[in-house]
Amino acid sequence: MNKKRNSGKYLKFIVYIVIVILINVAGITLFSRADLTSENIYSLSEASKEVVATLSEPLTINVFFTGDLPAPHNNTRRYLHDMLEEYSIHSNDYFNYRFYDVSVKEGDLSEKAVRNQELAHSYGIYPVQIRNIEQDEVQFKKAYMGMAMIHGDITDKIPSITSTDGLEYQITSKIEKMNNKISALLNLEDQINVRLYYSTSIEEIAPKLRIEKLPQIPEKIKSIVEKLNDKYYSRLEFQTRNSTDNPLLEKEISEYNVMTLKWPAMKNKSGDIAIEKGHGSIGIVVLNKEKFETIELINVMNLPLFGTQYQLVDINTIEETIGEAIDDVIDINKKIGYLTDHGTTPLRTDKANRTSAFDNFNSLLSRSYSISEVTLKEDGIPDGIDCLIIAGPKEEFTDYELFKIDQFLMRGKSIAFFLDPFKQIMPAGQQMQAMYNREPSYIPLNTGLERLILNYGVQTSASYILDEQCYEQRMSQMYGGGKQSVYFAPLIKSKSINDKMEFMKNIKGLITLKTSSVKPLEDKLQGNGLLANVLFSSSERAWEMSGRISLNPMMLRPPVNPSEFQSYALSLLVEGEFPSYFKEREIPEKPAIEKEGEEKEEEPTIESEIKVNVSTEITGEKRFIPNGKPGKIFVTGTFELLSNSILDETGQAPSSTFIMNLIDKLNGREAYASMRSKSQRFNPLDETSPGTRAFVKTFNIAGLPVIVIIFGIIIWMRRESRKRAIQRMFEK
Repeated sequence: MNKKRNSGKYLKFIVYIVIVILINVAGITLFSRADLTSENIYSLSEASKEVVATLSEPLTINVFFTGDLPAPHNNTRRYLHDMLEEYSIHSNDYFNYRFYDVSVKEGDLSEKAVRNQELAHSYGIYPVQIRNIEQDEVQFKKAYMGMAMIHGDITDKIPSITSTDGLEYQITSKIEKMNNKISALLNLEDQINVRLYYSTSIEEIAPKLRIEKLPQIPEKIKSIVEKLNDKYYSRLEFQTRNSTDNPLLEKEISEYNVMTLKWPAMKNKSGDIAIEKGHGSIGIVVLNKEKFETIELINVMNLPLFGTQYQLVDINTIEETIGEAIDDVIDINKKIGYLTDHGTTPLRTDKANRTSAFDNFNSLLSRSYSISEVTLKEDGIPDGIDCLIIAGPKEEFTDYELFKIDQFLMRGKSIAFFLDPFKQIMPAGQQMQAMYNREPSYIPLNTGLERLILNYGVQTSASYILDEQCYEQRMSQMYGGGKQSVYFAPLIKSKSINDKMEFMKNIKGLITLKTSSVKPLEDKLQGNGLLANVLFSSSERAWEMSGRISLNPMMLRPPVNPSEFQSYALSLLVEGEFPSYFKEREIPEKPAIEKEGEEKEEEPTIESEIKVNVSTEITGEKRFIPNGKPGKIFVTGTFELLSNSILDETGQAPSSTFIMNLIDKLNGREAYASMRSKSQRFNPLDETSPGTRAFVKTFNIAGLPVIVIIFGIIIWMRRESRKRAIQRMFEK
């Protein structure tokens, strides 16, 4: 009987083991998982599902990822595998992926791994160095952690995947970009010109500049373009232009901002002239119709002690650089407009090589959008633009220019107003400023945009908002050390951020600088059926500075009167059908353009035929729109939100994520904004009072041991009671 019972136990044990093994095998081979995170950060977004479900050409993803990597890289590999599997589930028949074995096993590199590594190199994917800690010893090893994406004849890559942060956004954005690129290339009417401006006169001076390999550049560039032509459906046309033989090219060189080197006459040791005085140009211009991108081939560096140094760019990176320039000139991304006149901050480095304060913003924006520069004084707002950015204008807009902006919004477009309430005037001469410790003066700006925005239901103010909850600057020991509160740089914490809007989720903290308040006019907004949302505001301990402005942190103090503190709205997003600012006004006419030697003659335009009676039906290319289609405007009282001091180059900081999410929202790409926000890991703890912190600290130190002791006493008493009860039972 016992033998039969034991055999039954053994049989059950074996069955349980088999079931456990089958469950594990099924878990490995079958893709299934439940995402229990609040923001579904481990699940594909709707935008990703839509992109792979609408592929029109085969897409192959080749992954080169070394196996048996230490944490956290092994988790990154597993995460990537699961994500690609989920892409495959939601895709059509054109999506497939493959992991290639590039691992070194037991110190030997197999023939298969060698071939796979060579394949990775052909895609521009090379090993990266990672750190590994084994047995309390830090070791470094090289590992492949990249992927190549082939869509039709187009190839793209992610050369280094060292983290899961933002990985879905990178993959989906590249898939969409490649899909758009194929469509754009096939629909091109003309060839894309890749011009090498190369003055042979530079070859004479090249040895003096220590760039002896310069004469090899033309053939190498030609070879690279021929290679790219195979990938770009033979839409590239290569030309070499030598300004030494053709002085008429000087105008083109100036227009395209190609680097020009100038040198004086140089003598040899015997005193004879060895090199004549001259100049020469070198650079690549990628041109499609009127849009162009210039690529520099020589880096100029000013080094202490060594002076000016010249260095040829790495020829291995030229192919990728030319490819990026082609992407820009064929507008494969959604177009976005940036106003470049009226004193706005330049978006990129100018011809004088002065670094722009918006370089980081330009870099982040260029990853997802094609930027079109808008000049209202000379031209209008080009067609195909859905969003216009106006950042820190300093000059007044004419009524006709305001009319252009107004009618752009009336067509159902979006506008982002990053306004500056003051124009900063620096004292004459930096020495005088230092001698007398003079501060800049601040003159209130009145560009005309203020009354335009007021008509839409948003009121701006000529003031700065200061906040006790602000950035604290570390002071040098020269000034006594410690921290200095910079009250005009408010820190926006989670409770002051509107996280009810989808694109604002996971934005837990921001910082702004030199900002004024923006006030929603509820009566006007409701009367026009507009919806306004405050995106972020100051803390309750903020106050307003107007009149005489002084931003010297050493001199600023919070007000003594508590009634002067309040919370101010610092940014607004307004949506709906906006009424035109010119609905009850006379339509402005286009100013006539005067030319030298010609009498002023008014140019007839469609707008000049529009009379005060706006109800008159106008026929022609354009007509006045009194009530707009659904559009959006964003208004904030500072342009510093776009500056390099606020936005980081990688785009991972909360402020960078907010700005790019905002741009996506204004362009109708909320799904991409949500995808980007999933990688935002800045999640600070909620603020608590000093009493609460003291209680929690005391409880953790003394409370928990006391609770354990109390439970121990209770258990001991229960055991003693049970022991006595059993003893009494047997005594009877």
